[in-house]
Amino acid sequence: MVELSNESNSDEIPVNVVSKNKEENNSSTMESKSLEPHIDELTTQLELEKQRSSELEEKLKLVLADFQNLSRKTQTDIENGVNSKINEFALDFLQIYDDFVRAKEVFSESEINSDGLDSILKNMDSLLEKYHIKAIDALGEIFNPNFHEAISIISDPNLDDNTITKELRKGYISHERVIRPTLVEISKKG
Repeated sequence: MVELSNESNSDEIPVNVVSKNKEENNSSTMESKSLEPHIDELTTQLELEKQRSSELEEKLKLVLADFQNLSRKTQTDIENGVNSKINEFALDFLQIYDDFVRAKEVFSESEINSDGLDSILKNMDSLLEKYHIKAIDALGEIFNPNFHEAISIISDPNLDDNTITKELRKGYISHERVIRPTLVEISKKG
């Protein structure tokens, strides 16, 4: 729609352009104004959901860490339980092993053929090695209460104090733990 101006001083005809869409512009402005509270509300909800999502993500991380710790602890407990049973069996087995060693020594002193016992002892040594059971070497070492148990003391001015002079019973370690200490005799200076 075109409106003509009433100004008569000019040769030009003044024209004032009015948009046909004025009503539409007003209605879209009104719609825009009426949507603003909804947009603000949706923005607020989005921020709350982002915060909630972040909190849930943190909780998930904590639960995952707890699960991993529990899994490691369970695995360790299982390994310790199995090793404990192996160690119990090993202690019983070592008594029999000691008997075979003593029998071999008696046969050797009596000059009796002990080849059969040697084969059995080799098999027993292989079995101990298979289950990570190792003998504690003590002879000539300095006494260590973590590995040795002193049951006698001899006086020897030529040796340092607490030097192990004799092994009376072999000790053993299983999985880095002493399952049976070595029974030893130690020296004291004069």
